[in-house]
Amino acid sequence: MFTPLVCGAVVFPGLFYTFRKVLRSTFTRWSDADVVSVSERLAPSQLMSPTAAGVTVVASCRDVMTDSHWLVNGFVLFGAPYMAHDIYAMYLSHFYNQRAKGQVGAHSGHSLQTVRAFLFKDWMLILHHLALLLIFVRGLGDFFIGCLFTTEFSTPFISIGKILIQLGLDHTRLHRINGIIVLLSFFTCRIMIFPFMYWMYSRQFGIPLHRVAFHLPLQCNVGNLVILAPQIYWFILLVKKANRLYLRQRGGKGDGNKDRPKTD
Repeated sequence: MFTPLVCGAVVFPGLFYTFRKVLRSTFTRWSDADVVSVSERLAPSQLMSPTAAGVTVVASCRDVMTDSHWLVNGFVLFGAPYMAHDIYAMYLSHFYNQRAKGQVGAHSGHSLQTVRAFLFKDWMLILHHLALLLIFVRGLGDFFIGCLFTTEFSTPFISIGKILIQLGLDHTRLHRINGIIVLLSFFTCRIMIFPFMYWMYSRQFGIPLHRVAFHLPLQCNVGNLVILAPQIYWFILLVKKANRLYLRQRGGKGDGNKDRPKTD
């Protein structure tokens, strides 16, 4: 039972610290902030496996309320250490970025002030992680947990986009293609998955879609809202960022491509 939990506790921190060591020796000019930031983004590359598990579970469950699948318990235990460690990795990234900006002394260590600043800055991401962890542990039915597994499909592409920016490749065609994939996968797997879950419930029990929320326990609706609200906010930010990038590149072309990077 605890084997997946132990594996997750070894795999995700192990990947993070391995990437830190490799990047530090490979990109010797990178700062600690650069190394930690990219390492944090590389570690979620393993999240395609829960996505595959989620699709398998969703496709296998005929009854959305009572059907179970053996993959769910294993991946809940395997993913729990990732949620916990990712919060720690985000804090390290915040700490070294603050140090690079001079807001933390070059020789200063971790303090309650840096932790408080991190909690204030990234409270929404932390809340998202904790909410998912709580829902996965308590359980909503294997079908619904399988749907929530699929929300991680967009995470590796988001990480790739930030890594490309870190490498100075944010004006390349690869970055633009990845940006389109981010928008499509984020909208499909992190936003539309919630109407899909309610639609599947309404289809099984023969009730109108708009009445489903009144048939579900309050904690289910609140849990879904806590997870969905940040997704909508982050998607709006992604769309605004994509629009700024499009306008900037369009303006560059209008100037005869004089600022066009050689990497494209």
